[in-house]
Amino acid sequence: MTFRALIITLLLTLGLGGFAVQAEETNRKEYSPVMLSGDWVPEKPHQIDFDNLPKIPSQHVVISDVRKPKGVHQHNYLTFYDGRFWAMWSDGPGVEDRVGQRVSYATSNDGIQWSKPKYVTPEPPTSGKDSKHYNTRSSEGFRWISRGFWQRDGELLALCSLDEAAGFFGKSLELRAFRFDKKGNAWVDHGLVHKNAINNFPPKQIPTGEWMMSRRTYDYSKHGVEFLTGGVDAIDDWEAFPVLGSSQELAAEEPYWWVLPDGRLTALFRDNRKSGYLYRSFSEDNGRTWSRPRRTDFPDARSKFSGVRLADGRYILVSNPHPKRRDPLALSISSDGVVFTKMGYLAGGRHVDYPHVIEHDGHVLIAFATQKQTVEVLKIKLEDLDNLTMPDKPLVKTAPNESNQRE
Repeated sequence: MTFRALIITLLLTLGLGGFAVQAEETNRKEYSPVMLSGDWVPEKPHQIDFDNLPKIPSQHVVISDVRKPKGVHQHNYLTFYDGRFWAMWSDGPGVEDRVGQRVSYATSNDGIQWSKPKYVTPEPPTSGKDSKHYNTRSSEGFRWISRGFWQRDGELLALCSLDEAAGFFGKSLELRAFRFDKKGNAWVDHGLVHKNAINNFPPKQIPTGEWMMSRRTYDYSKHGVEFLTGGVDAIDDWEAFPVLGSSQELAAEEPYWWVLPDGRLTALFRDNRKSGYLYRSFSEDNGRTWSRPRRTDFPDARSKFSGVRLADGRYILVSNPHPKRRDPLALSISSDGVVFTKMGYLAGGRHVDYPHVIEHDGHVLIAFATQKQTVEVLKIKLEDLDNLTMPDKPLVKTAPNESNQRE
């Protein structure tokens, strides 16, 4: 071998070796279980003193309260459209998701003063208050479930699922859209979005320009979670891609996803097998294939969570991080969408859940429910998130036994 050839060989070896190390480091970061980092995080994240997280200042308002009539409010969603904030939620009798449940909405100019609630959906078929199945769990009656706002081609759509109200979910499950008619100041049926599908949050756009949302089928506990991509040419034009392992490694529920700074996607999953942690998966091909979900170190109450990427590039996640109860509601902050370094206290001292978060005009707004019977909103200044400071040592609860606390 000539001296020149030897030099070239050495350079190639070093270059490839460096590339391999870089790839290994990237892979280790992407698929690491680490989702929390900081001096304040104890070795066992379940030991975090969640009740004493730093408080995040906010304005608070209750949009609707059905505790006295013993109704149900949950599945809250927000958006800002045509100069107003909009909120929608599932609105039904008795316990959640019974026969006769409808979807309601309200609007606000500032996120604090809200209009009187009105209905988005009609009564479910043959399931009104005069039905013998009303306010029961029965395969003979139907329910609507709120699924979020979708702003598409300048129009505001409210997505709602319809199925039999016996369990989760009925065999006739379908996802439909209602369009807000400005002239009539009312919602009109805009058509079928997908048969045998219920999403968790409304579609968002991925780098290809396509829309994407999660899908659970009526028998999703057997087959796992899927993601739907499409929605460009028509609201019912979608292709489904499974998340392999979402029914084996965990009992995946209520997924949420976002786009990372480099264009890849990551999805988070609630685990109904009660591991007490979020699971995470990654996609490098715009949702066509996903890594098998892996358990992270981010604690979770087996509860719905919501996130958003802020205009400044940061990511926030609103969730119930206490592994044993839906109290408190907390907001976590990440610079890269992978590892979170801050966590602040939003609301608690009671059962609080079903959050949805949006950003608008220097604020984040978070909708949530108390005991699944209210629709409430927190309005937070972004500068108050900037000022969130974490302790410089592990924030560990002092009480060794929480058996007397509500599960």
